Amino acid sequence: MLNNNVLLHLLMASTETIKFTCGIIATIIGTASFYPYLRDVFKRKTQPHTYTWLIWTILQVTGVLAMYNNGAGIGALTLAIGAFFCGYIFILSLKYGSKNITTFDTLCLIGALASIAVYFFLHNAVLAVILITLIDLVGFLPTMRKAYSEPYSETLSMYALFFVSSGFNLVAIGVYSITTTLYPATIMCTNLICTTILWARRR
Repeated sequence: MLNNNVLLHLLMASTETIKFTCGIIATIIGTASFYPYLRDVFKRKTQPHTYTWLIWTILQVTGVLAMYNNGAGIGALTLAIGAFFCGYIFILSLKYGSKNITTFDTLCLIGALASIAVYFFLHNAVLAVILITLIDLVGFLPTMRKAYSEPYSETLSMYALFFVSSGFNLVAIGVYSITTTLYPATIMCTNLICTTILWARRR
């Protein structure tokens, strides 16, 4: 019995170490992923889509609060840093952003903002995170459309690095549930899709 307790304790300690390590790796890669994007923005090679970055800023702040309050632990750190950079890129987009904004993009923005307003009236964490995830997908659509039509107006390496970072971030989550995993898992998938679109269109 004692040996079983010792083994269980060692296993739990090992798991926590792995989660902490993955959280640090995710944070480092996630932070580094913004460097090539910001570099390209200032070089006028990348034109961030204002609508997308505004939606992401609001969502990531909301998502971080929801994850942290439901036991995500260090798994929320990467998204917290991401929220800061999203806000910074949104500000930059007002000057350096894309002028390729269509009616479709505007409809996505209106729908996302309306959904965010609805979110604040919800008192169910699971439904709230599901709604945040759906809004994030809608917010990504204008950038995906732009990535398809103008593949060199986005920085491929940022999306690829953030996809990798999101994978480590999922491992780092302290308590697994729909509330803590759905949103970061969706971020991982959307970054993979955007990476694939940019890579394929450039070829």
